[in-house]
Amino acid sequence: MTVFKYQALALALAACFVQQTEAATLNTLNGQAPLVIAHRGASGYLPEHTLAGYELAVKLGADYIEPDLQLTKDGYLVAMHDTTLNRTTNVAAVLGKRNNSYAVSGYTLAEIKQLTVLPTGTGKTTYPGFTPSSPDAMRVPTFDEVIALAQTQSALTGRTVGIYPEAKIADPLMEDKILSTLAGFGYGKASDKVVIQSFSLDTLTSLRAKQNSLGMTIQEVFLGNSAAGSFTDLAKIVNGIGPSITNNGANAVTAAYIEAAHAAGLMVHGYTFAQANPDLAAAQYDKYFGWGMDGVFTNYTDLGVTARNELMAAVPEPGSYALMLGGLGLLGLVRRQRRG
Repeated sequence: MTVFKYQALALALAACFVQQTEAATLNTLNGQAPLVIAHRGASGYLPEHTLAGYELAVKLGADYIEPDLQLTKDGYLVAMHDTTLNRTTNVAAVLGKRNNSYAVSGYTLAEIKQLTVLPTGTGKTTYPGFTPSSPDAMRVPTFDEVIALAQTQSALTGRTVGIYPEAKIADPLMEDKILSTLAGFGYGKASDKVVIQSFSLDTLTSLRAKQNSLGMTIQEVFLGNSAAGSFTDLAKIVNGIGPSITNNGANAVTAAYIEAAHAAGLMVHGYTFAQANPDLAAAQYDKYFGWGMDGVFTNYTDLGVTARNELMAAVPEPGSYALMLGGLGLLGLVRRQRRG
């Protein structure tokens, strides 16, 4: 091989390494891959907040499953987005109203367990090639059941499935029950794959105080598009923010917005990635991942995972460093041959 050929090969190897490194830059807060959070389970495919939907989300690769929480009349935490049951269940046909309302708080757990959760939006009752393992896959699950599913799936898959509960109402009893339930399942540290979220800063402040008194350090996220000027103060209470990506106002999510949050030590988990078209979804994920978003709430877990995997495919593997060293070695050989 001539000196020219050595030089060309060395430069090609070095260029390859540089291109991989530049493409692989991750500007998340911790420098790690962004998280894929299953918004209400695999809610784009199956009924939201069901064991079936959560299990499918895990099968599709979700890092976290997200149960919104409501309290029943007899004080149980159940996974339900709305404060009422009629949008997502057959409560009208099975039980009717309680005190002229379909409020979750008006029904006991035993009554709610009679209901079937119905598909909404693009959701259906089945998903190709998937059979839920639970016999109550389409019933309203308790918080305990959601956590148990996550832990069972963690054991089956060999990877820890995280829990991302939302306190949907500002209620001291709900706060206490969330913390006691998590503690009962062995969660309590910041390193545990648990994040508590809420739109109420008062709720999160109260939860933080209660956690401190219990020796718990579970991470908390404040939902909504907070002003960048508030990030430093927020960081004294919470670990992150959860802004809406559809907010186009003064506090819209931009690269600068995420950078400001990171500067304050806050992770950024945006919601909701609801684009079902794979090509359009890919472009959307790429934009926010490029800005350094730390996690995404998505209705279509598989699309989020695919986009994240494509992002991470550009990260240099150990072999890339060997490639660089090989290139440097060849360049050294070229120089020695020239001197000779």
